[in-house]
Amino acid sequence: MKTIFSINRSTQSIDIAILIARVAISLLMLTHGLSKIALFNEQPVQFMDFMGLGAELTLALAIFAEIGCSVLILFGLGTRIAVIPLIIAMVVAVFVFHANDPFIKQEMGLHYLLVYLVLLITGSGKYSLDRMIEARL
Repeated sequence: MKTIFSINRSTQSIDIAILIARVAISLLMLTHGLSKIALFNEQPVQFMDFMGLGAELTLALAIFAEIGCSVLILFGLGTRIAVIPLIIAMVVAVFVFHANDPFIKQEMGLHYLLVYLVLLITGSGKYSLDRMIEARL
């Protein structure tokens, strides 16, 4: 009973938790990014035009974040930098694209956003390419 309510954490358990969060959020976001590739086949491209960038560029940036940055996070390579485009994408999705939608439409984006903020703070953890690179330097 005492261990259930213990607030002591081992470094290994934290690194395993970060690994699980990193891999899971990356794989989940990859499904969103991969489904967006098909949107390029529509002419004209039917996607949000964010800040006058144009629908095509906005879509390309979303795909870069959701696929490219998710792959980096999956392997723990440049995690703190890689989460920044995803944080921006989720802020835009939740507070711009779904701004007038009910909370249920915003909730998934908020879940992603929270995990990305945690990864921004914690970094990629021990089980990552970042750690391997750091050990060599």
